[in-house]
Order: sequence, then C-alpha cells, then structure tokens
Amino acid sequence: MPDVLLRAEALTKTFQVRNAWGRRLADVRALDGVDLEIRRGETLAVVGESGSGKSTLGRCLLQMQQPSSGTIRYEDTDLTALSRRQRLPFHRFMQVVFQDPFTSLNPHRTALQNVAEPIRVLTPDRDADAAAREALEEVGITGDDVHKRPRAFSGGQRQRIGIARAIGVRPKFIVCDEPVSALDVSIQAQVTALLARLQRDHDLTYLFISHDLGVVREIATRTAVMRAGRILEIGPTASVFDSPQHPYTRTLLDAALVADPAVARRRLARVAADGHEADPESEGALVEQTSGHFVRR
Repeated sequence: MPDVLLRAEALTKTFQVRNAWGRRLADVRALDGVDLEIRRGETLAVVGESGSGKSTLGRCLLQMQQPSSGTIRYEDTDLTALSRRQRLPFHRFMQVVFQDPFTSLNPHRTALQNVAEPIRVLTPDRDADAAAREALEEVGITGDDVHKRPRAFSGGQRQRIGIARAIGVRPKFIVCDEPVSALDVSIQAQVTALLARLQRDHDLTYLFISHDLGVVREIATRTAVMRAGRILEIGPTASVFDSPQHPYTRTLLDAALVADPAVARRRLARVAADGHEADPESEGALVEQTSGHFVRR
C-alpha cells in the first residue's frame, strides 16, 4: 500500500454568486465530491481548463478555504474537524508557491524579511534570519541580494524567493499553483529543475497545479485531470498521456498541440457538445482500467 500523506474524501466547495445589492443569484459548485490521495514523496499534477477547480482544490487542501463538505486528512489528523487555532501548527508542514511571485511577496520588505517572517511565526525556536539565509542560498539568492526588495529582482528571481519562503519552515507538502506560468520559457526550465532538486533534497511532496502539459509531463509522477470540479481521470503520468481513457482527457491533450488558443478552446467546447460531459451527474465512479490508472465511467 502507498504511504499516503494527504487524503481528501467527498470534498465539495460551493460559492454563492450575489449581485451588487448582496442578493443571492446562484450557487456555483467548484468542487464536486473529490476523492484524492497524495502519496508521500510524489508530484501529483492536477490539470484542466480554467475554472475546472484546480486552484480551489489546492486552497481547500491547505485550509486556505474551508470546504463546504467532505474531509481532509493530513497523515492521521482530520483537518476539517479542527478549529482555526488547532490547525495553526499544520501550516508549518503545508506550504504554497503562488503563480505570481510579485503579488505574493510583501513589496516593502527585503527578500530576507519575506522569507524570515513565516519561519519566525511557525518555527519560533529557530534563528529566523539564519534559516532564511540558508533557504535563500538553496534557491540561488545570496550575498547583498538578500537585502533587496522584490522590485529589484526579475520574475524568475522573485519566484525563487517565493520558493525559499515555502521551504524555509521545513514543510512536508507544497502546493505549487501554476508556479512557472508567469515566467519565460527558459526560466521555466530552471525553476522546474530547482523544484525537482529541492524535492529530492528535502523529501518533499508536491501538488502541482498547471495548464502547461509539457511541464506536467516532465515533472509529475501522477496526473489527475479535472473538469467542472470533478476528477475524470487519474494515473501515472506516462499512462495518462500515452493512453488517455476519458474523452475529455484526449481532447485536452489534442488541444495542447494546437498553437492557436481559440482553436484549442473550440476543441474543448466540443466535449460538452458531444454528450460526454453534458450531464456530469450521469457519470459514475472512478474505475481502474490498468494498474493505478482510473477513469470515470
């Protein structure tokens, strides 16, 4: 049996849509009964079009947003049964790297101060400045650069600072929410290589949220495909990419090969039109097709 670090069961998240006067107009279900196991030491990628629920899933797992129903277990602890104060110690073990490295950093603080702050709060027994310098050095920010503010750095360097802030508290699990999508292609490769090295060095577990299937294929151990708040397919990355079983997965992979974004969106829209996804409630449970490769039928 795999060593499961984090487990979500029947996870739902519903948002209320209100007009300018506060009147409730509709409910939008961003997560619809998600069951997911994240294994210790792996990189589990979550892919899907915009609005599929990828980022909401990551935020709920981190308790940045509270799920509407369902449970989230970190090791043997049910996080959804804890109060906000009781969950605080778990923030040390569960961190996040955001998509936009500039807005995720305090612009009025130096790189060293940005990285030291969570260390000081979550691990008060450590020398925060020394630990922050060590984390920054691991990502390639050294010398007098640690005293510069975020605006003095390039986008790739700012993302390295964001990564240093995440690893500084010595976590076990990190949600990487589109961590390279705002970077140039050449810098993307450097950051993904850095994430892979840090994972080996610190025995980290990643949930890697992305729409870039090329990056996912390179970095992910397993891949989950989401649409409309549900996981449609999940399995070893090579198996999902080379032998996709769900019609939406096949269309998603085909669309990734199209240079024109408008054409890609039209291809994805056909999935809803052809009846495969017209009624998500008509789809059953995830069924294992081959070893570890599950598809919703």
